Amino acid sequence: MDDHYGHFIGTTPGDVSEARDKDLVESVAKASLYDAQGVRRDGTTVLNIFNDCDYNRSVVTIVASIDSIREAVLSACEKACELIDMRTHSGVHPCLGAVDLVPIYPLGEDVGTEDCARESRAVATGLTRRVPGTSVFLFGWADVPLERGLAQRRKEMGWFKKTADLDRITACVGPAPHKRFGLTGVGAGPYVMNCNVTIDTQDLSVGRRVANAIRESAPGGLPGVQVLALPHEGAVEIACNVESVPGLPGPTAPWPSFSVGGRPYCHVPPSLISARVAELAGRDGVGTKGSALVGFTPNQCRTLAEVALSRGIGQFWKEQQRVRM
Repeated sequence: MDDHYGHFIGTTPGDVSEARDKDLVESVAKASLYDAQGVRRDGTTVLNIFNDCDYNRSVVTIVASIDSIREAVLSACEKACELIDMRTHSGVHPCLGAVDLVPIYPLGEDVGTEDCARESRAVATGLTRRVPGTSVFLFGWADVPLERGLAQRRKEMGWFKKTADLDRITACVGPAPHKRFGLTGVGAGPYVMNCNVTIDTQDLSVGRRVANAIRESAPGGLPGVQVLALPHEGAVEIACNVESVPGLPGPTAPWPSFSVGGRPYCHVPPSLISARVAELAGRDGVGTKGSALVGFTPNQCRTLAEVALSRGIGQFWKEQQRVRM
């Protein structure tokens, strides 16, 4: 990537608890691109919107300069909180908030951990000030001094429960969670991908066995992989968060790699996750129906960000298929 972009790109895919109303989700995405007067923000683009109606959850990938990311994200969060009411939300995917997750990742070589941590904490504070009643828990580099990971923080907040008890949650920033807005996770860390593999069964116990075998904490599990088995479109989806792990890939595992502030990271390739799920499901006589990368790999995201920003394309999610690389 050109050094110009290496100095200032930050990125945040945000998870919002709505997918069935696509116009609403696009309104949230567009809010990141334009200020209150309708003026286009420089150095900001929305690379992708991924909607899942069963989950009733959308992933919005915003990329901006380190100077612009805070305002872009806060504007999108404000719009989401205005339009989404968690008291009427339904979906099979776990969630706690109208804006469920705001992770900020560095893309440019010269955007460091403290830059992302600072912007994450500013987003947390800014959201609770701009939208009274919202509350935030922090994770990753933003969770000073413990730097607890997202999976740990979600467990502590009750995110994995079928029905979380908001009255028992203590937020890091803001008041006790309000049922209208729920609770938002805000943090920073190295890039995280979402890779989902669908297995051809409605038996959730098969999916749970697969999930238990591939998650990082299991013996022989895949590094950086956090996973859920969820009912999805008449089958079972193995939904994986793929965290980047510190260090260079070894000679026996030539995984994709990148660096943050000069520190190397690598991640399990989605193809390996798909193959491992197919192998494990096959032991129960179950095949796979397909896989999907929700968004991009770190290197794909960085490349597309350079294209979108260099050409001034804000609504890149609409134009990606026709843009020549």
